[in-house]
Amino acid sequence: MPRRGENIRKRKDGRWEGRYRTASTDGKNRYVSIYGKSYREVKEKLLDRIRMSCETASEDIYQPTASTTNQDFDFCGIFEEWLETVAQTRKYSTYVKYRTLYRCHIQNEFYGDKCGQMTDSHVSDRLAGQEISDGTKRSLLAVIRQALRYAEREYRISTPSLINHSAHSIPHPIEIMDRAEQTRLIRFLLNDSDISKIGIYLCLSTGLRLGEVCSLKWNDIDQTRKLIHVNRTVQRISSQTGQARTTLLETAPKTVFSRRDIPISDELFSLLMAYRQDSQEYVLCGHKPMEPRTYQNHFKNYLQQINAPAYNFHTLRHTFATNCIGNGMDIKSLSEILGHSNVQFTMNRYVHPTMDTKRRYINALATTYGQLCGQLPTSG
Repeated sequence: MPRRGENIRKRKDGRWEGRYRTASTDGKNRYVSIYGKSYREVKEKLLDRIRMSCETASEDIYQPTASTTNQDFDFCGIFEEWLETVAQTRKYSTYVKYRTLYRCHIQNEFYGDKCGQMTDSHVSDRLAGQEISDGTKRSLLAVIRQALRYAEREYRISTPSLINHSAHSIPHPIEIMDRAEQTRLIRFLLNDSDISKIGIYLCLSTGLRLGEVCSLKWNDIDQTRKLIHVNRTVQRISSQTGQARTTLLETAPKTVFSRRDIPISDELFSLLMAYRQDSQEYVLCGHKPMEPRTYQNHFKNYLQQINAPAYNFHTLRHTFATNCIGNGMDIKSLSEILGHSNVQFTMNRYVHPTMDTKRRYINALATTYGQLCGQLPTSG
């Protein structure tokens, strides 16, 4: 059987195809394919080509060896090869994200660099010239590490270890809606409501992500047990086919933990069912998923009408989590409702005690001190 990332595959016509990289006359890397009736035949042909290249030194072919080699490789070439394995083994949306990071921030900045050059200082210098957020920087460091690990695994070369330089950056404050803003928003949503407004109320009441609510179907709502089954998400990504630059793609949820069941209140269940029509498949948009950018604009419009700040849609999720903790929900239950892999992530990212909560605890502590000490003595 072929090893993952080996660039040997079985074609639909029954033949096996192997690919290797070689330098063309213009100095750019290109792929050459060879074919055979079996995996073993193609593997032997690849090894023959590699041996020939070593003897003639006329082609630049990456040669995997049994032990660590001193040979260095073009980093962008390695990255492109690793991207091919991502396309074959990961979600398409993940591949598109990594490909976009490469094209926008790596391909030109790291052109001509070798894997052995990818030290902390070298990568930092390359990224320093780009105006990117801390989040994008973390993503870039993560994919660069993965590509270097691929080079180590496939070609037995030693590569530098990278440190996440943005790990210790000052985090941006997480926004949540205060009590007054929540009150105005809920009253607005429930007054002269429609399914779009009820969808916003649903997110505030369950912590659904934007893509999850936009792809929610009526048959995802269990009417007997009053549960929402989160089975999919939708996002707009770059398109590889057709004339459109982007396409709306429905996929499985963000992680395996994002597949979850969320209980809903009797009140929310009744509000939702009032808008159900048997002829419609999707909750928000009838016969197709709601466009996430369109729904974000709906939310911004609602905030403008209640004179609230232009919060990001994800603020609804943070506000939901904070309200749950404030009402006494245990962190494990909240973590599962949010679809997180562990409670530590929930605590660090989604639990934001409000000033009212802090004040309540401080006042409770003062009451405890008073009970311990009796009436505090007065001066004079």
